[in-house]
Order: sequence, then C-alpha cells, then structure tokens
Amino acid sequence: MSTAAGPARIALAPDDSANRALIDAVHPPTWKNPNPAARYDLVVIGAGTAGLVTAAGAAGLGARVALVEKHLMGGDCLNVGCVPSKALISSARVAATARGGDPWGVTAREVTVDFAAVMARMRALRADIAPADSAARFQGLGVDVFLGAGRFTSRRTVDVGGTSLRFARAVIATGARASIPPIDGLERAGYLTNETVFELTELPARMVVIGGGPIGCELAQSLARFGAQVTVIEAGPALCGREEPAASAAIAASLERDGVRVLTDAEVVEVEPDRTVVVRLARDHDSGDHDSGDHDSGDHNSSDSSSDNDQPKPVAPTATERIDADAILVAAGRRPNVENLDLDCAGVTYSARGVDVDARLRSKNRRIYAAGDVASDYQFTHAADAMARIVLQNALFFGRRDVNRLIIPRVTYTDPEVAAVGLTAAEADRRGVAYSTFEVALSDVDRAIVDGHTDGFIRVHVRRGSDKIIGATLVAPHAGEAIGELSLAMSQGLGLGAIGGAIHAYPTVALGLRQVADQHSRTRLTPLVARILRALIALRRRF
Repeated sequence: MSTAAGPARIALAPDDSANRALIDAVHPPTWKNPNPAARYDLVVIGAGTAGLVTAAGAAGLGARVALVEKHLMGGDCLNVGCVPSKALISSARVAATARGGDPWGVTAREVTVDFAAVMARMRALRADIAPADSAARFQGLGVDVFLGAGRFTSRRTVDVGGTSLRFARAVIATGARASIPPIDGLERAGYLTNETVFELTELPARMVVIGGGPIGCELAQSLARFGAQVTVIEAGPALCGREEPAASAAIAASLERDGVRVLTDAEVVEVEPDRTVVVRLARDHDSGDHDSGDHDSGDHNSSDSSSDNDQPKPVAPTATERIDADAILVAAGRRPNVENLDLDCAGVTYSARGVDVDARLRSKNRRIYAAGDVASDYQFTHAADAMARIVLQNALFFGRRDVNRLIIPRVTYTDPEVAAVGLTAAEADRRGVAYSTFEVALSDVDRAIVDGHTDGFIRVHVRRGSDKIIGATLVAPHAGEAIGELSLAMSQGLGLGAIGGAIHAYPTVALGLRQVADQHSRTRLTPLVARILRALIALRRRF
C-alpha cells in the first residue's frame, strides 16, 4: 500500500454533477500515488494527448511506465479545447440552421437559445468522454499514475511531491496555455481564455475577442449564433492568416453573416476598467472594406503561380475606436509550458517556443524526449498523437523516425469549415517550388448545390509537370472529414490520378476531389496526344 501523498484538490466552476464526475475521473481527490518502481523504462510528464498516447503505447508494449500530471488528465483537448469547443459549435450550428431554414422551405417562427442548457450539455458530454482519459483507466493499463507537479532533479530523475522517479527515458508532454498579450489595463479589467470561457453559465451580451486565429474565430461564431454581439480584433491583415487568402476571406465572410464584426489590421492599445477596449485601426472599417484576401477571380484550373499572393497595399491613416464589452476573450496564440520543470537540472534546453528538440524529438539530453504542444508549432491534438508515436519508436526501440516527414492536416471548425494540408501557394512560392493549381467551386458540386451550401471550394496544388500533391485547401461543410483523403494520398505518395481513379459515392462533397483530379487529367490531353488518340479511334473503325 502506498504512503505517497495524494493529489491537491481541484475545483471546477460551476460546481455541478458533470464537473464533479469529470474531476473524479481525471483528477480524483481520493487518489493515492503508488510506490515508485526502482527504475522506469519511461517517465512521462503531462497527461494531455501526447502524454496519454505515449504512456498507453509504452505500457502496452511491456514497458514500465510512470505518468505524472499536476492538473487534469486529458489535457487541453478534453477539458478546455477540442471536446468542449466542438460541443458548443454543435449547439450553435443547430441554432443557425433553425433560424435560417427559409430557403429550404422550413420556417421556425421563434428560435431561442438557452445558454445555460447549452453549457450544461457541454459539461455532460465532457464528463461522458472523461473515463477514456481517466487515472483509473491508465492504472488498469499498467501505468503508474502520479498526480502532482513533476520536476527534474537530475538528468535521470523526476520528483513528484517528494517521491523520486528514476528513468531510462523520459518524455516532456506538458502542453501549452493561452498567451496573454501585454495590453495596458487587461489584467485589471479581467478576461477569459479557452481555459475559462467554458465556465460561463450566462451569455455575455457584448463580447470582444482578441485574436483572429482558429480558436478566436470558432468561439466568436458560436457566441454570435447564441445571440451575443461579438467583435473580433486581429492584428494581422486577415483572419487565420496562415491559410490561403481566399480561405481567410471565406471565414471572415461567414462570421460577418452571423453578425460578427471583424476588425483586421487592428491593435488593442488599452482596456479601460469598465472593459471598454481601445483599438487602433490601420484603415476605416466602417467603409465596407472587410476584404481578407483575394476572392479567387481568374483561371485556377492550371496556374503555374499563385494568384492568392497579397499585393502591397497603401498604408491608410490610423484611427482609434472604443468598443464596449461585457466580456473579453483572449485568443492570441499559445505559450508552451516549460516553467517549473527545472529543465536545466536535466540538461534540457528550451526557449519561448518550447523545448528544443531534433527531428527525432530528442532534447539536448538524449535520454529525454518532448512531444505535443510543448515542442511543436503544430499545436493540434492529432499532431500530438502522431508525435507520441514517433517518441515510442525512437525512445524504446532505437528508431530513427523523423517528425519532419509527418503530413499534418489542420482544420478550423467555423461554418463552413476550412481544412488544409501541406503547402499553401504562398509557402510554395517562398520555397521556390514550381506548382500547378486545380480548383472546383462548391457551386459546381451537386451535393453542395442540393444542400444549399455552395460558398466554398476545393483547391489542390501539385508539383508542376506531375500529379504529386504538395498542398490542398477545402472550404466546405465538414471539410475536416474530407481532408483525410488528401492527407492519405500525400503520406503514401499517391497523386491526383489515384484519387481520380477511386470511385466516390454520388452525391457527396468529397466527389469534388475527383472533379479536381479530372481537371488535372484533362491537362494531359496535349494536342499531340489528342492527334494520336484520334488516329487510334479512326483505325479502330476499320475493325
């Protein structure tokens, strides 16, 4: 029987049955840390996606594993990220569909949103999923679960509440947290992040979202659909600026249709005590100029250079605006959790971008690896999962798997969704990669037409002179479900020809991928090939 200290008690707001069930699963207050083994094959610090996948995989392969978590097992994804946000998005989509049913011949006289019920549903669903990430489940898998703060005490030991864990290998999987910009008055006025917004039980009437990346856009659209007056403030020239400009523009247009005010090229300079947000604008946002990038005019069937590259724009005089808010949501990026780990004691170097690792995810101390948000610019749950699998092979079995070879898709879960994989046109241009682009508008896809969701496109970049896919962007309902086909093709070295050769069910939006492939196939019908084919057909008539 263990004499090790149990975990510190954690409380979540609101204190209801769902949150208590969540805590009982992922940080049980009665948990007793086990007596440590003399030496572990693997000690994992952090029980988010990367840590859980690493620990479960290693234990399943027969390794002796310790898993350390100071807060909630499941990490951001379960507790304050993917799971709760998608639950809200689901409710928001129902509200928007009910309100907008007229074009489909379905009219809802009155649509009201019970925000408290929406949030209660989210908490219940989160609690339902929690057992998969629970301390009890991982104990059952053969993992020694230690609840408490872990820190390195040497190059081969970790301390948890006074208990020393010796290891042959260790993995840092401590994730990341919201990055808070140094805005005058913000701390005093108070703000929400993705870690606290899910504690709301009442809908703020006026919400300002600082940051126009995926998290900010998803929550802004959902809150607006619930009935809040929402303003998104983005310092850059476009929302989700990493994406193709046409995709960024589609996100902005979608948010604006739902009543969100979008301010780009805007800087928050101050927050007053009453939560009035003072913004410096680089251009006049009341003039109707809300463009976030090009709108795909011109021929995109087989371009040899990107038409999405932004041209230099004249700098407009700045203006200042004051925006009243009842709540402020900060969604201005993520910051890796490298503090309080005593990484220096372990010989592990790090920076503001996270733990320094090589392509095999090894730190400066070759016995210590890092995976997930704490060591990657790809801060997605599925990226953390993939990195954990690389760590398993490299740390336990002398593997040489390279993280740079991963093909990692990304999805912004607005409505429509924006899904992408590989290079954008701008990235290909910067790398000097010659490419051709093929595109189908959703207005040419039968399923999108009958569903009434024709705002979007499927765009694929291939290496010039071949059908090798180097990147793709989909703007469509459930684009995240379709991007996997392109990710599979890229990871297995399959080209557009393979996609065109596969039978796609009709009618589906995914059939648009085959339409893109057919466009590419038609470019192979050169005048010479056409003459040869006509000659063969003429010859065939004689027999």
